[in-house]
Amino acid sequence: MELHYPWNEESLDHRNALLYAMGISEEDAKRPVIGLINIWNEMNPGHFPFDKALIQEMKEVIYEAGGLALELPISGICDGICSNTPGDRYTLPARDLVSSEVETVAELNCLEGMIIMATCDKVVPSMVMGALRVNIPTVMFTGGYMAAGHTHTGRMITLTHGKQAYASYVEGSMSEANYMEVIRNSCPTPGACPFMGTALTMCGMAEILGLSPHGNASVRSQSDAWHELARKAAQKVMDAWRNHIRPRNFIDQQSFENVIRYMMATGGSTNSLLHVPAIARQMGCSVTPETFDRISREVPVLNAIYPNHPSYTMEEFDAAGGLPGVVKELIEGGKLDPDSKGLFGTLGEKAASAGAVDHAVIHTVADPIHEQGGLAVLKGNIGTDSAVAKEVWTYSGSARCYDSQDDAWQALLRDEIHEGEVVVIRYEGPKGSPGMPHMETFMAAVLGKKMGSKLALVSDGRFSGATGGLAVGHVSPEAYEGGNIALLRDGDIIHIDVEARTLTAEVSEEEFARRRKEWTPVKKPASGWLQLYRKHCTSAHRGATVFWDND
Repeated sequence: MELHYPWNEESLDHRNALLYAMGISEEDAKRPVIGLINIWNEMNPGHFPFDKALIQEMKEVIYEAGGLALELPISGICDGICSNTPGDRYTLPARDLVSSEVETVAELNCLEGMIIMATCDKVVPSMVMGALRVNIPTVMFTGGYMAAGHTHTGRMITLTHGKQAYASYVEGSMSEANYMEVIRNSCPTPGACPFMGTALTMCGMAEILGLSPHGNASVRSQSDAWHELARKAAQKVMDAWRNHIRPRNFIDQQSFENVIRYMMATGGSTNSLLHVPAIARQMGCSVTPETFDRISREVPVLNAIYPNHPSYTMEEFDAAGGLPGVVKELIEGGKLDPDSKGLFGTLGEKAASAGAVDHAVIHTVADPIHEQGGLAVLKGNIGTDSAVAKEVWTYSGSARCYDSQDDAWQALLRDEIHEGEVVVIRYEGPKGSPGMPHMETFMAAVLGKKMGSKLALVSDGRFSGATGGLAVGHVSPEAYEGGNIALLRDGDIIHIDVEARTLTAEVSEEEFARRRKEWTPVKKPASGWLQLYRKHCTSAHRGATVFWDND
């Protein structure tokens, strides 16, 4: 077979000498090399399914189609492992780091094509970022969802319930035995956490972009159906190689807007406002917070699984029609173009693969759960660029300010935060922390203490996709860069109006100017990669990435 990469005779012979050292024959070395870019490791249940047995399945399909598949491991992080630790500062920067690994292994090894494998929050978008920069024939295969957990009484639980249970345990409303039951049973199998968090929102993104097989984002991990999709992925990468089809041949501005439409319909993660703009920027496409807000006003919420539903998880979503079912309803409701193309066919063909849709779980556009999409972009004299909230609500209260999530969390556990307040957690943005960690630990404790509608949070940090309660994040400019959130003081009255898209403090511009003269930024320690990230990353308003410039 013809190799498409521009090898010269000497460089190809030099490479082959190294391949021969590992037992690859001269005949096989003539095949196109397809990289299996794998993030399997033993500290991440979302990536644990990509084991040697699965890799061998893919290798066999690719070999039968004329290729030579070689596994190339890269980093695969799990946000949950480091939650509520200093390690959480590394999760968002890891997105840019892993995208560089994809770029490096593809370009350095002169790959003819690749299958990128990932499941979790930052690794799926990072791989897509890297793939768009490399632009060789590429398929993405995601890991599927884990089973939901249950207590002995049958109550559905997931990973995030553990944080809520801890707050209840500390305040004395839950016994230690019941708390430990939640911890032991919340993650019963490998796969992505089975709620519409960042992981499965991003898996959906990859599928809507056309990089993944139909239904890959809503299939049970390690199931027979999942293995069949793996084989389809392996066959498709060879079809793409043979026909010279690269991601930039079918991904465009409309593709990214299709992703946002799906995200709004499913109540997807606010982290999409960081990831989708950063990915789109790799191609010179323009996706901004305003893009999300515009589409949110156009597309209703059709499906609500946890945390937007008390008991539905990905299991119910999958059975009801999954991602193809949502696409089907959006197309029938005139909210999505059926002719939008991907590597595996059009969105119309994806919708046709759904079969009958259970409208108790996936509603129609004519009968939505909410008339508008799952998030709103706010502006005001706190977030003069932007801030992000989920769902529609209003709230006013006096500010209680903290310069770290841990300080606020400890104060909440000590009952020092009260109903009617607006908790301000700052210096947790991309540069301030640095790394923009999740504020999910604080909000989970709020829910665990049954205060979900009794106080609000405003932060320049971000949220887990599983975060519930009255929370505003991504405040930009962040405190570290002198945003007005840095100048708020205890007792300032803050007004949040999601329907009006406003986030304001009863502080005059003159008073802000006076406080600014007295302001000294909090500079938290950082070294190595975090220090480099702080120096070069953009704001949350522009994807919080070191890869914003694309010229």
